[in-house]
Amino acid sequence: MKLTTGCLLSAAIILSACSSNTKRVTVLGKGKIDIDVNAKTVTVKEGAGTVEQTADFNSGSPVSLKLSVDGKESTIEIAENGLYILNAKNDTIVGSYQKYGEAKTKFDTIKQVMIKHSIDSLNLLIQNKNVSAANRNYYITPLSAVKITGNVDATIVSPYHRMTSIEQVGDKAPEVYRFWSVKEIRDEVIPKLAKDTVGIKK
Repeated sequence: MKLTTGCLLSAAIILSACSSNTKRVTVLGKGKIDIDVNAKTVTVKEGAGTVEQTADFNSGSPVSLKLSVDGKESTIEIAENGLYILNAKNDTIVGSYQKYGEAKTKFDTIKQVMIKHSIDSLNLLIQNKNVSAANRNYYITPLSAVKITGNVDATIVSPYHRMTSIEQVGDKAPEVYRFWSVKEIRDEVIPKLAKDTVGIKK
């Protein structure tokens, strides 16, 4: 059977549409995470340490996930294609887009100003202020999921990880989102930054 150019184009469009129907969900929890893609279930057995697990759900329709955390059940709706974080922890998780691939040649000369700005931004973030998808920052309450980006290949740096750089492939800067628990920001991140703000003139 001979295919015309129009048929080939139509087939390419259909295949492209099918291949883009990916809902990638990164589950953050404590203990052990078990994801059953076929059954659309996420089971978390509480334990020590922060853990994460990622799974792809390939469907053009919204996906309803049954979440069970130590026997407490809820339903999580994944409506659109893209990359999500599902917070299965007891703590609220916050985060934002980070320019990991950006040159830092001027960092030393404006370090104090940048640190103060970072503290102000983090304080707003943990209060769920000035948070929006347009600002690319996120406030994710326990037992909920939030779409982070349409790019399923973006990098998620989860709470308590210490990654500060990522290798750039090609000319395009990596798309990276860094997340913390609210407790981590209050008890560790902000106090550490505040130690470096000595001498800032108000």
